[in-house]
Amino acid sequence: MKRFILALAATVTGLVLLLGFKTHPTATLGAPAAAVPSPGSSATSTPTSKPASTRDSRATPRHGAGQGHGAKATSTAAPTTRTITGGTADTPYGPVQLQITLTGRKITGVNPLQLPHDQQRSQQIASYAVPQLTREALAAQSAHIDMVSGATYTSEGYAASLQNALDQAGHR
Repeated sequence: MKRFILALAATVTGLVLLLGFKTHPTATLGAPAAAVPSPGSSATSTPTSKPASTRDSRATPRHGAGQGHGAKATSTAAPTTRTITGGTADTPYGPVQLQITLTGRKITGVNPLQLPHDQQRSQQIASYAVPQLTREALAAQSAHIDMVSGATYTSEGYAASLQNALDQAGHR
């Protein structure tokens, strides 16, 4: 009977300690209304080039001059380039916010707008982590990127802001 009471007391104590354990907060996405416009209004679309027209009377030779019978002129629309600003991810060391550039559906650029900078150590961490995170994002073409060792909070904030921008763009 004594063993049963001791085992029960140890189990209850273990459960209380386990349920009372608090972890450090992770990056949460939130921004003042002025910092992140509503989805759709933050994405700007700029065509990279003018779509080719199906027929240009100055450049197209007359019938029989170099073209076979039945040849058709085709038009190919160039992919558009859009710039989307992601939400601000609040981390324990400061905010992280990114702006991405999409050409068609491909991520072609990631520009950090806000990074933790209050302390010199935060600046050092961001200076070595952000280039690695950018390479990861461009290679993965998504926010599913490897975290940088020693820069966990910055990495989580980077991924959260990147995912928010991709969500706004309707990217996967």
